[in-house]
Amino acid sequence: MKRYALPLFALLITLLATLPVRAQFDTRATAAYVIDHSTGTVLLTKDPDLPLPPASMSKLMTLNMVFEALKDGRLRLDDKLPVSQHAMDYQGSTMFLNTSDRVKVEDLIRGVIVLSGNDAAAVLAESLSTDGSEAGFARMMTARAVELGMTNSHFTNSNGWPQAGHRMSVHDLAILADRLITEFPTFYPLFSETEFLFDSRAPQNKSNRNPLLKLGIGADGLKTGHTSEAGYGLVGSARQGDRRIVFVISGLQSAQARAEEAERIVNWAFRQFVEKKIAPKGHMIAQADVWMGDVGRIGLVAPKDLLLLVPALNQNELDAKVSYQGPIEAPIEKGQQIAELVIKRDGMPEARMPLVASQSVARGGFLPRIRTAAKLLLKQVAGGAQDLL
Repeated sequence: MKRYALPLFALLITLLATLPVRAQFDTRATAAYVIDHSTGTVLLTKDPDLPLPPASMSKLMTLNMVFEALKDGRLRLDDKLPVSQHAMDYQGSTMFLNTSDRVKVEDLIRGVIVLSGNDAAAVLAESLSTDGSEAGFARMMTARAVELGMTNSHFTNSNGWPQAGHRMSVHDLAILADRLITEFPTFYPLFSETEFLFDSRAPQNKSNRNPLLKLGIGADGLKTGHTSEAGYGLVGSARQGDRRIVFVISGLQSAQARAEEAERIVNWAFRQFVEKKIAPKGHMIAQADVWMGDVGRIGLVAPKDLLLLVPALNQNELDAKVSYQGPIEAPIEKGQQIAELVIKRDGMPEARMPLVASQSVARGGFLPRIRTAAKLLLKQVAGGAQDLL
């Protein structure tokens, strides 16, 4: 079986006539990752896979573990959890919990998201740990991260408190953010809450530190982080219209620099790129040869509306083709992915979109199979003759 690359029909080339040069963005962050959530287009990377101290941004992994436990019934929002001496002893940003407290899971979640409570994260961790310890929970976090494709993450605690070996990459944080948005829509609105005053204990620590939430630019999450080692960071997301972006920045020098850089990234991502529908669901993009089927060719169609993110300015020509391993052997099921639409854009990553079979193809009987074999033999002979010329 050979890999075929078919140039697209003139009609499709007309639909996709032009694409612009990608606008460049120079970030002050030590590491950064920006992705268009709807199309999966990576807009910006800077040291994306470098393991760095994530500070409180690593609390997102603790929240993921908690949301998974709520989903499968190991936890309930109204469960009341005890506070250990270990959790109470945490300093930095806290809910000011003490060992006489029994705190509802729902309040602890808000304490982690809005107040960035180190103590709240530890309480949740100890409740889910297989050995009852935060260190045991951190090992669970590391193992789960690997399962989720986060290969540059290693956890030693639940909250990002500075500790040797506690590391995440900005790419991993983006993977995690995407999961929280996509897999837990019931809980995701909690990330946009701007205030939470737990038991009136600490009025000075009631506000969400995310600097974008009140700017009216569509920001609705997710988590800030800061230590002297890590600098100032933010895992953010914003939605405008039908588009959503997710971004991670790390290593800024101040809270103000973090706020300014985050706003610049959001504005850049929404203003410099637009989303285009390049083919509607069911549109036939091309045809492919079939091997040993009851028909000789099959249509390659879009399984859904195909959306492509393109720069808004400086348009240039598009290079688009269909790629598949062919001829495609029967039997083939309708809707089975059998090819890809490959689009090369100046200054942007190559886009690869699935194409599926337009119909089912049964394995042919004796005569169709003989005809197919004969056609293939003739093609091979013709190709060999041309090579000799």
